[in-house]
Amino acid sequence: MFRSASAQIFRQAVRCRSTDTSLILERSINRVQLLGRVGQDPVMRQVEGRNPVTIFSLATNEMWRSGEGEESSTGDVSQKTTWHRVSVFKPGLRDVAYQYVKKGSRILVEGKLDYGEYVDKNQVRRQATTIIADNIVFLSDNVRDRT
Repeated sequence: MFRSASAQIFRQAVRCRSTDTSLILERSINRVQLLGRVGQDPVMRQVEGRNPVTIFSLATNEMWRSGEGEESSTGDVSQKTTWHRVSVFKPGLRDVAYQYVKKGSRILVEGKLDYGEYVDKNQVRRQATTIIADNIVFLSDNVRDRT
């Protein structure tokens, strides 16, 4: 407890009294929570010299009413589905995700956003947004298992 209290005082002192901007220590948050259904069974990939990663897609839906009846229960219901790429690097979670996440499963993913670039097979530079998962909560069985 003493160590964390002294570290906190040090951070505040450095932040308040330092004129060197490289010493400013600020907290920031990069957190994401997604609740949706898995779009495809996960795949595990490994690039030489790197740890393996489990990758799958997750669909989230947004629904709203449009038209004249926005305040009442009439009007057209519109829906938009957004697809997210989820990557799991954490060793224990990576293996559990690969084994138990299945297409159609309803899950909650917690993690952080990561932006990156890659070159596709046509040598075109592309940008990608990925959710780096650090927790997965299984909320239901696979949709196919319920029929």
